[in-house]
Amino acid sequence: MNQRILEVTKRVEERSKATRANYLDQMQSAYSDGVARQAMHCGNLAHAFAACGTTDKNNLSEEKVPNIGIITAYNDMLSAHKTYENYPAELRAYAQKHNAVAQVAGAVPAMCDGVTQGQPGMELSLFSRDVIALSTAIGLSHNMFDAVLCMGICDKIVPGLLMGSLKFGHLPAVFVPGGPMPSGISNEEKASIRQAFAEGKIGRAELLKGESDSYHSPGTCTFYGTANSNQMLMEIMGLQLPGSSFVNPSTELRALLNEEAVKVAANNSQLGLEGSLSNLITEKVIVNGIIGLLATGGSTNHTIHLIAIARAAGIIINWADMSDLSDVVPLITRMYPNGAADVNHFHASGGMGFVIHTLLENNLLHENVHTILGKGLKKYTQEPKIENKQLVWKEGAKESLNKSIIRPVNDPFSEHGGIKILQGNIGRAVIKTAAVSEDNLVIEAEAHVFYEQEDLIKAFKNGELEKDFIAVLPFQGPKQNGMPELHQLTPTLTILQKKGFKVALVTDGRMSGASGKVPAAIHLSPEAFDGGMISKIRTGDILRLNAVSGELNCMNESEVNSREATQIKNDNTIGFGRELFGNLRALVSGSEDGASFLI
Repeated sequence: MNQRILEVTKRVEERSKATRANYLDQMQSAYSDGVARQAMHCGNLAHAFAACGTTDKNNLSEEKVPNIGIITAYNDMLSAHKTYENYPAELRAYAQKHNAVAQVAGAVPAMCDGVTQGQPGMELSLFSRDVIALSTAIGLSHNMFDAVLCMGICDKIVPGLLMGSLKFGHLPAVFVPGGPMPSGISNEEKASIRQAFAEGKIGRAELLKGESDSYHSPGTCTFYGTANSNQMLMEIMGLQLPGSSFVNPSTELRALLNEEAVKVAANNSQLGLEGSLSNLITEKVIVNGIIGLLATGGSTNHTIHLIAIARAAGIIINWADMSDLSDVVPLITRMYPNGAADVNHFHASGGMGFVIHTLLENNLLHENVHTILGKGLKKYTQEPKIENKQLVWKEGAKESLNKSIIRPVNDPFSEHGGIKILQGNIGRAVIKTAAVSEDNLVIEAEAHVFYEQEDLIKAFKNGELEKDFIAVLPFQGPKQNGMPELHQLTPTLTILQKKGFKVALVTDGRMSGASGKVPAAIHLSPEAFDGGMISKIRTGDILRLNAVSGELNCMNESEVNSREATQIKNDNTIGFGRELFGNLRALVSGSEDGASFLI
């Protein structure tokens, strides 16, 4: 095993001793108490299975078979989650086939960041993760269940489902993906359409057609954003079936994988704590998740979500762990926005099976972990196939089928992971380097401070940004306004970069890795709301962003520190339900602590 990975794993274990022991004690106690069906009053139990058929009622009343609780994030406004519309009935039928019962235990909210980008609703996006965790806990609190099936795909939904399920970690849990939509227009064509609109070369009708040709059917969006990073994580962490992440919806293989997920959940419910989620999510599994994120250049949102997920299991990780792992984990995939390919191309080129194979072969993953299939991660180098209408497992690719998309560890796109930590007198921040060219990894330029995305776009249209500069957007952190993603900036900054200007972004907000080729120091902590240096920076100050050495500094530090922090009135707390989250903004932790009001 790579020595640096062992060192990071050991220090995570040492740091987490007390909190992890407390968590495992709670799970042991919950397991010892057992599922409440056997101790329920008749009135309670009658309510619980009143809507079931006769067979399921008999099975539940006589404790004959396991009862699987389904937590669903279905809605038909998210293309990814439209696929779940008929799953409950299908999963119930599969459960009966495999001598179990399945009930929808509850539903969780599922907002689409693609819909809310640049809109007021985006300020509820990050908070929705913790609401999903709470909703998951409410669904499972009926204590009727022996196992859990989680149906979720997109940005905050999978982390929230996992955080909530971990509070019922004495039960086994299996994640059930829905799969990506078939490929539409190429990502390069989509990007060029967006840039043409930003430059005023085409109108809204042409832009909408291009977007519709890209996002065109049920299924997950095909670019490698947070939703598909979620799927990568659930697979490399052993929480969903091998090779299941990127199988398209409404296919025979998808249906067979769904049935297998039900079968696995039912079987694992007979294994006691050995098959439980608390036994699966360990320090090694969390480290494996970080390694997968780095090796694939996944979403920067997971530098927040993984911390919150780990805390829910009593495990404490931080950005320093991620940064140290990034030094030894190479970048081995290129998917949009870090390349031209989408996740369908990735899957066809060897997909997760090859990624896990080459990482294991080069001692860059912990193999001796538990998964939903039992001991050992090597099972996740296999691929699902159909033979005689039955699901079978075959050895996956041992070589990349397209080296422009996936490469082996000994021939990577970069020797270092696609995410790096920056630190200096401005604070600590995350940068996604996967798509940034070497020429743009170091930028020193004057700051231009904007308080809203629209202000930067207006300055661009007025011709005020035809020069080298570093855009600074303070007051975008979790305590200020819920830490929205700032995707509206990407086309504008990309245009300026293509014109030959050195441009970058520094913010306490989020980008989810969609900054692409523009260097963006995001998740800055301490945030402006807490008086961090970013609240004192003014237009004209000289900043230096060095993604090679990992530095982020203001070059006129003493002058900046002598100033009073900017105070701005937060007008974004009323409307679109934001007033309901006022108390939570006051409770939320900083970015490096998971930006959560639950921990």
